[in-house]
Amino acid sequence: MKYDLGDLNAFVAVARSRGFRDAARASGASASGLSEAVRRLEAQMGVRLLNRTTRSVVPTEAGERLLARLAPALGEVEAALDVVNGFRDKPMGTLRLNVPVTAARLVLPRIVPEFLAAYPDIRLEVIAEDSFVDVLAAGCDAGIRYDERLEQDMIAVPIGPRVQRFAAVASPAYLAGRGRPEHPRDLLDHACLRGRFSSGSMPDWEFSRDGELVRVDPPAQLIVQSGGAMDLALDAALAGCGILYLFEDWLRPHLDTGALEPVLEPWWDSFPGPFLYYPGRRLVPAPLRAFVDFVRAGSPQRG
Repeated sequence: MKYDLGDLNAFVAVARSRGFRDAARASGASASGLSEAVRRLEAQMGVRLLNRTTRSVVPTEAGERLLARLAPALGEVEAALDVVNGFRDKPMGTLRLNVPVTAARLVLPRIVPEFLAAYPDIRLEVIAEDSFVDVLAAGCDAGIRYDERLEQDMIAVPIGPRVQRFAAVASPAYLAGRGRPEHPRDLLDHACLRGRFSSGSMPDWEFSRDGELVRVDPPAQLIVQSGGAMDLALDAALAGCGILYLFEDWLRPHLDTGALEPVLEPWWDSFPGPFLYYPGRRLVPAPLRAFVDFVRAGSPQRG
């Protein structure tokens, strides 16, 4: 039995967006047209794919299974059709990236303006979230993650700084009132400002010096969701509420002005920088190929 490609795309758009209006805004189609396409597909298949209420649209079990298989397949079709992009003077189309908030804040600002200027016909969409996702199932072409979170069948391209550090900092007022820790375990007696992942985990703070690795689970005066809400923790640190542990690059402007001071700096732990990654078993869409080449050719100051 043959199915209309437009109906299949409509289902994927609605299932991902969890609503007809949001899907319409994302796809440029009308909500009524998407609704009719999904109804037509359900009638042809003889099974309900979406549960609809006045407040939400959620895939049924059959819909979830179809989405899991269909989204990557449609991505392959789109990539195959995109081959003709190679015959244009400049690639065009949409490039979707899934990145952690830190990459959106610390890595992409050094790359995106130049890339968009070089490729004005490419539309870049960036989804910033700290949970690990299947980029294809999420409708993205590529992602940015760190080495320990990369899957083996992915192609990984270095992007951004190749060495980064986590830094512990506090305001001069806090340190004047509470004293300065001399060893990571001293943090157990301090007010700390911590981040928690959306999964619920709150990672220990890691420090290393002369081959000694120390992990501490300090008491939290403030807990925020890792990612975008870390700005609240940063504001609290600037206001003297406690000690913050975050990417050094994120904190650097405040360290340079003296608004924050290093804490336990000889113990700051370094780690390899992030990677741009994408599946190696599919055709590479022209916008992604252009971005990969742009990153690989990046100047030292961009990395």
